[in-house]
Amino acid sequence: MKMKSALVTGTILAGLAGMTQAETMKIGITQNNVGVDSYQTTYEKAFIEAAEANENVEAVVLDAGGDVARQIAQIEDLIQQDVDAIIIWPTNGEAVIPAVRKAFQADIPVIVTNSNIAEQGFDFVKSFSGPDNITQGARSAEIMCDKFKEMGIETEAQVVHITGQPGYTTAIERAKGFEDRLPEVCPDVTIVDTQPGDWNREKSQQVMEAFLVKYDDIDGVYAGDDNMGVGALNAAKAAGRDDIIFVGATNFAVGYESMAAGDYWGSIYQSPVDDAKAALNTAVDVLSGEDVPFLNYFDTPKITQDNMDEFSKPVF
Repeated sequence: MKMKSALVTGTILAGLAGMTQAETMKIGITQNNVGVDSYQTTYEKAFIEAAEANENVEAVVLDAGGDVARQIAQIEDLIQQDVDAIIIWPTNGEAVIPAVRKAFQADIPVIVTNSNIAEQGFDFVKSFSGPDNITQGARSAEIMCDKFKEMGIETEAQVVHITGQPGYTTAIERAKGFEDRLPEVCPDVTIVDTQPGDWNREKSQQVMEAFLVKYDDIDGVYAGDDNMGVGALNAAKAAGRDDIIFVGATNFAVGYESMAAGDYWGSIYQSPVDDAKAALNTAVDVLSGEDVPFLNYFDTPKITQDNMDEFSKPVF
């Protein structure tokens, strides 16, 4: 008997706790783009390890390679496989909604991981497991503002903003958090330009090179993750600009190392291992009849050169 069918009636649900020892939960996951950065690579490895460690879980692990059409096809394939639950790391928060609706109509619970889908799809989702990206963006703004105040330039500083993949919920939310919070804490700081870096270090370096040509006065750079932030830092170093404050999110090992070297000021600490385990645990809890919050956030604290000794170097 499959776990999904075991959830049909209240009588069976009441006995589910005892049955889970014998039942196998077939959980499929379709990820965004494992090869694009080390965070997603580490997440996949941690997810597989967590699934293998749970004798009641059979995992089907897929990667969309950043292709929305491929991810939609993967969701439809998982529905055809009649999996018990689907975890989706969406390539695009709006485009995947019709496929998520199909899973909902097939009575397959969907858990969204890391980056949420657009709000109009919330009715088709059991839970979101991941970071609060708006809060992350807001915390990055606070980090940058505090540093500008320490430097005495909070009334005149100019900032450029490098965002993640367009249409990707994490990129949208981190940008919103930063751009909404910065004027609240540092109302005289100006964001002079915003361009996407697509989570890619090389592209972000090119974006920063263009910024440096276009603007004589850049005091700060906010990047939607450290991979992009270090790309921007590399451009600044090549141009001999060591006077710029760099703040990112999702503290990568390269960001941590750059902070230790005194080149990169701050970020937001987030573990892909915790992210992966939380997603799997959320799916298991849903299938086991547990009461799971719709927004199942894990904390992501501020990290700067001042407090980085309190944090371990990221493994990704």
